[in-house]
Amino acid sequence: MSTVVIIGCGAMGSVYAGLMQSAGHEVHGVCLWPDHVDAVNRNGLRVMGASGDRTVRLASMSTSASQAPSNPDLIIIATKSFDVEAAAKTTGPLVGPNTVVQTIQNGLGAPDRVAAIIGGDRLAIGVVGGFGASVTTPGVAHHNGMEIVHFGAFSTLPYDELDTSADIWRSSGFTTQLYADTEQMVWEKFVMNAAFSGTTCLTGLTIGEVLGTASAWWVARCCAEEAIAVARAKGVTLDVGDPLQHVIALGSTIPDARPSMLLDATLRRKCEVDAINGAVVTEGRKHGVPTPVNEAVANLIRARELTYLANPQES
Repeated sequence: MSTVVIIGCGAMGSVYAGLMQSAGHEVHGVCLWPDHVDAVNRNGLRVMGASGDRTVRLASMSTSASQAPSNPDLIIIATKSFDVEAAAKTTGPLVGPNTVVQTIQNGLGAPDRVAAIIGGDRLAIGVVGGFGASVTTPGVAHHNGMEIVHFGAFSTLPYDELDTSADIWRSSGFTTQLYADTEQMVWEKFVMNAAFSGTTCLTGLTIGEVLGTASAWWVARCCAEEAIAVARAKGVTLDVGDPLQHVIALGSTIPDARPSMLLDATLRRKCEVDAINGAVVTEGRKHGVPTPVNEAVANLIRARELTYLANPQES
């Protein structure tokens, strides 16, 4: 049994927590949503969907990392990309000499920001996909699939320690793969994020509905193709055959999924647009690759946020 702390125990974090606790690990969740924390503490955490239906009692669930144990075997930072600095600051005091920290966010840039705060020696980059997770009601997490769980060392984390941390996931029912080339690992998932995140956010469609709607798929396809062009300009290897067909195939496995950007907009929350479609634009400018569709999508989402965020940031 391993001790695991999950910082950001929302939709995806709750899926990780539920399956890991069910497998016998000691899981401590940290979530800033009091209603979710209260429901989990009162009734247990229910995880349902592709992995079955189970309700577990976590070792602890709180709104503060100060309630979590220090020197756990594994810390998973599963917050939104724009919250990773705050999460890293609360994580730092918990990290022991044998703790592996895995940071798992959509989009680009989060691992560098975490490393700037806690250092990179104990840090692993994680990429997951094909889950389509949501908290349907406080205390209940649902997911549509379990397709991708990939990890790579950020810098000098030894392979055997990376593999040991991945064993916690494997023992909990996740299929994992380790990568030496973390840029490849991140961009193979990022292309799919670029295709579906902004498109579903703006249309309200599920991934399957985007694939089946010609006008929506045109936008998603263009976003993906621009991201693929940027990856090639950067010299990133995409070892997935035809990258666009890979996006279609992976998306087809979770047709009912509503990506987190759509869920956040529906709940009138800040979206990860700057780390996904906005990041395609930023990287495209660095490498001289035009990204007009991603730019339009990103600006439309930012404009939508202006209607409900108190202090939105335009860029």
